[in-house]
Amino acid sequence: MKDNNYSDKIKGTVNKVKGEVKDQYGNATDDAMLQAEGKLDKLKGEAQQEVGEFKDRFGNYKNQKR
Repeated sequence: MKDNNYSDKIKGTVNKVKGEVKDQYGNATDDAMLQAEGKLDKLKGEAQQEVGEFKDRFGNYKNQKR
């Protein structure tokens, strides 16, 4: 189960970085669509990281109940 948590966290980080690059490049080139895509990628990344954190907390809670 731990591997999935790291996977979600890593995917989240990758999406956040990718989103930041798109956002900054869109800003530098006045490409509003690319900026919007970047912001969306960053939100997706944050959500993926939160899923990984939730799985960690839920897994720890579930293991304590046993």
